[in-house]
Amino acid sequence: MTEKTSDVADWWRTEIIDMAPGQIRLRGAPIETLIGEMSFAGMIWLMTRAEHPTPAQAQLLECALVAAVDHGPQAPSIAAARMAVTCGLGLNGAMASAVNMLDDVHGGAGEQAVELYGWALQDISDGIAPSKAAQRAIDRWQQERSAYVPGFGHRFHTPQDPRAPRLLSLVDAAAASGVVEGHFATIGRAIEAELKQRKGKPVPMNIDGATAVIYAELGFAGPLARGLFCLSRSVGALAHGWEQMQQGGRNKGPTPPAYRWTYDGPNPIR
Repeated sequence: MTEKTSDVADWWRTEIIDMAPGQIRLRGAPIETLIGEMSFAGMIWLMTRAEHPTPAQAQLLECALVAAVDHGPQAPSIAAARMAVTCGLGLNGAMASAVNMLDDVHGGAGEQAVELYGWALQDISDGIAPSKAAQRAIDRWQQERSAYVPGFGHRFHTPQDPRAPRLLSLVDAAAASGVVEGHFATIGRAIEAELKQRKGKPVPMNIDGATAVIYAELGFAGPLARGLFCLSRSVGALAHGWEQMQQGGRNKGPTPPAYRWTYDGPNPIR
């Protein structure tokens, strides 16, 4: 290979995919051996982690992905997808609009919760009891990051987000069978209990906190937890975008036209 050709070939370097005419290998595995054998959740694991999950690991990952697909048109990401369609965008544009809404405030709590749990796990590894580790993690988060503790509390689902107990029960079952260790489920419950004690009322673990437990148990890094949530919520964006296409409508904003905004500037129109 000449130096110039080598420069071109080395412009992008990857361990993910290799191709030749008639051949495709993903992480070294021929694509034809994956098709029909590997689940979509398993492919996500293989592509991001460079290893094959066990069937039980892939199944637990899939549970987290299923749980977060949608939360209705009031969710900013889904609303953006539907509004995008009424503005003439296709499904790819609608889905992109939705994913672009998923940042620190709407969509980032899972990544943040993984980090929070990691702080508590470090304390537990140092011999601190889970309840005390939860207290320390909350205090540190509120001092260094935000008064809002990611993964807990829900403005709509009170006293409990119905998705969280189901996901935690699946983690418990996975821990009992040795698929995961269960440390992060313990931490999540300890943080929930500590928040309840501090607030004097339930502060339920929400979907972000519960999926973060699963992603952390399975060994996914925090930034990947956010990416996984984006993949999951893309399904809802696709469904809502397609439904809006069937319903029709043009230039639909966030509220019906009869409802006006509050104007705080000079010379309001009465």
